[in-house]
Amino acid sequence: MHLFSPSSSSPTSKATLTLFSPSQNPKNNSKFYFKIHTKTRTTIPCSSKESPPVLDPKPLSLESSRTNEPNSQESNIVIESKRDSLEGMLVVRRPEMEVAGEDSAESSGKESDDDNTKSVAVIDVGLEEFAKKMSVFEPERVGSSGSSPQEKPLNVNLDLALYKAKVLARRLKYKEAEEILQKCTSYWPEDGRPYVALGKILSKQSKTAAARAVYEKGCQATQGENPYIWQCWAVLENKMGNMRRARELFDAATVADKRHVAAWHGWAILELKQGNVKKARQLLAKGLKFCGGNEYVYQTLALLEAKANRYEQAQYLFRQATKCNPKSCASWLAWAQLEMQKENNLVARKLFEKAVQASPKNRFAWHVWGVFESNIGNIEKARKLLTIGHALNPRDPVLLQSLALLEYKHSTANLARVLFRKASELDPRHQPVWIAWGWMEWKEGNIPTARELYQKALSIDSTTESAARCLQAWGVLEQRAGNLSAARRLFRSSLNINSQSYVTWMTWAKLEDDQGNNVRAEEIRNLYFQQRTEVVDDVSWVTGFLDILDPAVDSIKKLLNMDQDPYKKAQEALRNISRGEEKGGDDSSAGNSSSNNIGNDKEGGGSSGLDLDSFIKERLSLDATKLDVNLETSAAGPAPWRGQSPRSIWKPVKSNRKNVAKF
Repeated sequence: MHLFSPSSSSPTSKATLTLFSPSQNPKNNSKFYFKIHTKTRTTIPCSSKESPPVLDPKPLSLESSRTNEPNSQESNIVIESKRDSLEGMLVVRRPEMEVAGEDSAESSGKESDDDNTKSVAVIDVGLEEFAKKMSVFEPERVGSSGSSPQEKPLNVNLDLALYKAKVLARRLKYKEAEEILQKCTSYWPEDGRPYVALGKILSKQSKTAAARAVYEKGCQATQGENPYIWQCWAVLENKMGNMRRARELFDAATVADKRHVAAWHGWAILELKQGNVKKARQLLAKGLKFCGGNEYVYQTLALLEAKANRYEQAQYLFRQATKCNPKSCASWLAWAQLEMQKENNLVARKLFEKAVQASPKNRFAWHVWGVFESNIGNIEKARKLLTIGHALNPRDPVLLQSLALLEYKHSTANLARVLFRKASELDPRHQPVWIAWGWMEWKEGNIPTARELYQKALSIDSTTESAARCLQAWGVLEQRAGNLSAARRLFRSSLNINSQSYVTWMTWAKLEDDQGNNVRAEEIRNLYFQQRTEVVDDVSWVTGFLDILDPAVDSIKKLLNMDQDPYKKAQEALRNISRGEEKGGDDSSAGNSSSNNIGNDKEGGGSSGLDLDSFIKERLSLDATKLDVNLETSAAGPAPWRGQSPRSIWKPVKSNRKNVAKF
């Protein structure tokens, strides 16, 4: 039998523990006599500077006896005496406190000075060996293992990575952005922001299945407690037409966080598109109850009141929206649109000024204000506003498109072609640019060119609202060209995409009337009203300041979500298609009458104290005179955005410039 006991010898030395029974002691005879070898361990004291006494390695005698022996009384006396003699040597300690130190004062003095020196040396060796095993003595080794939490990057790296991915996505470098976000989801799986950003990037690339998988993974990683992931997933399903699934996801977002106002508002918009106005109002009311005042909720409620012709309530809600966030450009623009419908042009202009002051670089603000000034006859100011918007947002095709339509109506078709060409190059997949350009070429009599441009627009996507409008315009073109069968097919294709288009139904009916098919024309009108009766409660958010041939309406529709009387809009658009050039004169006279109503305030800036030239110079570092020079240069010769090109079609007469505009 081997027992381990402390010793002053080396860490691996062995000591002999000899046990004597009373019978085998020199004083007492016994049948049991054996030796127990012990092995010493060396540890270091944690809280004391002095080492505890070391046990004497010499053999120790332990006496034991049995109670049934005759000499038990004598044996007990011997054991008690031995126990008293061993109390000074046997010290009970916890394993982490056991040390090998100097000999205790109570141990026998048989150790020499050389033995004490050797013991100290052994302790030093033991300390060295022990230090190699303790990480506290080597701070550089802490967290060296791959699974250590210290290896996880700091949270600031997540913020930097998200910003970098955002910049790459703006530059259309989606692959690099996806790689960064994938790494973020692996390092920070509990954070919902990488999943949201990655899902949006995949959605922009029409990778809906991959985006859905990312959102599902994010919900699992965050244990369903992140409302932003649920809400983005619901928006994706809504775009794909899965209304039932979208409702479930919006509900999950509100359960995850009832104070997440975007979920309440998005769910309300979904119900509005489905015609459930009452349900939408309830959701918006819950949003105000749980989240407090919010400009988007107030703005949507104001639009509902405006649609119901309750203008005082709408104005109050718009005022609440602007109080919640005076920098909300969308609220100012929506309020200005309401005043435009009521023909309060002075108030509308002041609201537009508030909008650009709230967000000086907002492309929608400059665009909508420019179209407003154009509609009331302030052509020069409209051109100036659109030019400022383009200077601030040179990558936006909608501003150039509206400027091209303005120049075509009040300047030359060649200048409009230059602007259309530039807009189509900025975003080749922007359907409204191709549609507007084709409409202009049709008006100019270039029928083959117009057909090519319409075909280009349809090749991008043949299932959108823009495609339905393109097919309707193309049908009018074929009708005027005498291709009646082709025109009917185009009208039918347009209605297959958007069966609620009043313009398309009435244009088709007029075609049948012109051919003498009065019965067929009446059937088409009845089909429209029957179709409309089924969706009489449908809430459509349509802007009312652009006619149907201005393709910029789609971009502003997403921002303003404004409605107008569809019959009035459709009748104006129908006159534009059927009368052609006559509509320009009517619009001009209407614009002149509107401008007469507002008196001498056509420039508008003085009424509210906003000096537009000073504003853009101080806030935007733009010079109005240089903007005018750039616009003239694009009309006279070289476009400010283009270099020399051998494919130039239009050139100014007797021009010695090297850089020629291309269109």
